[in-house]
Amino acid sequence: MSRYRGPRFKKIRRLGALPGLTSKRPKTGSDLKNQSRSGKKSQYRIRLEEKQKLRFHYGLTERQLLRYVRIAGKAKGSTGQVLLQLLEMRLDNILFRLGMASTIPQARQLVNHRHILVNGCIVDIPSYRCKPRDIITAKDEKKSRALIQNYLDSSPPQGLPNHLTLHPLEYKGLVNQIIDSKWVGLKINELLVVEYYSRQT
Repeated sequence: MSRYRGPRFKKIRRLGALPGLTSKRPKTGSDLKNQSRSGKKSQYRIRLEEKQKLRFHYGLTERQLLRYVRIAGKAKGSTGQVLLQLLEMRLDNILFRLGMASTIPQARQLVNHRHILVNGCIVDIPSYRCKPRDIITAKDEKKSRALIQNYLDSSPPQGLPNHLTLHPLEYKGLVNQIIDSKWVGLKINELLVVEYYSRQT
């Protein structure tokens, strides 16, 4: 299944807030109307919706998410916590959390168009896994810096997570450590996602 490119409000109304997908918010009236129609959900549907929430927030294909679940399952520690750490440490998500992009799709575009350096080298792979002490900067070009300045001005980061540091005047972000689970940018029950994939892994 390919990456989702359809109407974003439709997904937000069904799954709830997805800050990585869009910075806009649907009208509250349509939210309430949708909730009253939903009725009682089956256990399968609850797990499916948690999985979909994770997928659409981080902008992943079904195959990519399944691969992350398998990697997390082989790692030490709680599979759900490791899964969230893997997703949060992606370069496109780090840019979004720093406020250098308004949404994860915008961050992905910045990376794809070679506007971003990691430790002084151009990285054009949005799924690049950032590590502690990585330095993320805009390319030293007028266009790259203007794009990021525009994002910084339009959506200043609210409550920057403690694993990141932003130096906006230098267009620079630092990864201080692996993210702590309480700073994950999405309200989600990751155990339900792991349960959903348990038969496929």
